[in-house]
Amino acid sequence: MSDQVERYQILGHKEALTRTHHYHVACKELSLILREAYNKLPKNLQSLIFQDTLSALKLLPQMWTDNAVSAAHLLVQSAEATLPKQKKNVATKEFKIAMVASKRRGKAHRMQECHIELPQDVLVDIFSLLDTRSLVSASLVSRSWNAAACNNHLWESLYATIFASDHNSSKAKNLLDGRRGEDNNSVDWREAFKSAHIDNSSKRLTTSRGYCLYCDMIVWLDGLKCGSGKCGPQPKMQSVVPKSSEQVVEYLLDGSSSMISSDSDSDLDDCFDEWYIPKLWAHPLNQYRPG
Repeated sequence: MSDQVERYQILGHKEALTRTHHYHVACKELSLILREAYNKLPKNLQSLIFQDTLSALKLLPQMWTDNAVSAAHLLVQSAEATLPKQKKNVATKEFKIAMVASKRRGKAHRMQECHIELPQDVLVDIFSLLDTRSLVSASLVSRSWNAAACNNHLWESLYATIFASDHNSSKAKNLLDGRRGEDNNSVDWREAFKSAHIDNSSKRLTTSRGYCLYCDMIVWLDGLKCGSGKCGPQPKMQSVVPKSSEQVVEYLLDGSSSMISSDSDSDLDDCFDEWYIPKLWAHPLNQYRPG
């Protein structure tokens, strides 16, 4: 097995495509690999990438988000621009079939008369796996989801995960050190997160990829922590260095990209949209009053 094939398997796109919260990121990475690396890779690895591309398109009807549809569309565009004619036609046909199935499933879902809502504690547990951007997006779905997404303990956990290793912030250190001596409910952790986020101007909050120093490889992030399940509890966020999609492609090609060093803001620009900051701090729906 070549080093590039081994590195591609480590990236874990096949498994990530089956997870709703990672699907759109995996599609975008595959799209970038097709455009930037496909023609530089050995034939056996090209075959693996093509199979994962088809798998991504086949899984599209199981995804419910606009992000998933947009990412799949970007993927098929990259396939059309890169793949040989026969494979390009197969990918295009698969995408059209997936879009028809996706629209039919969406229509059937809208026609359902009963709406089953998960209990708040279950929603909070699920939302604890999301990155910050996805969590904010979830809060805009419904009042029930908004209430779960604004859970104080959830934002406390995010605050501790992201800012615990920020040695330059005495405010964050004092706030975290003082948790045991006071009622945690007296601290609005969402507002504390907002303040710390603005102070740090951090763009690493939205990435789904990182280099885990414990696992010594690129991993998918769950709740901004290593999602490999191999490294055990991680007391400090600094054990995972956020990585951009471009760096993932660079890693695939030559195994470098300075995995251990911290990223500059410009390295993660593709993970951060301008609309993210103002929407992150929209007022919770449960504070709205009928006019």
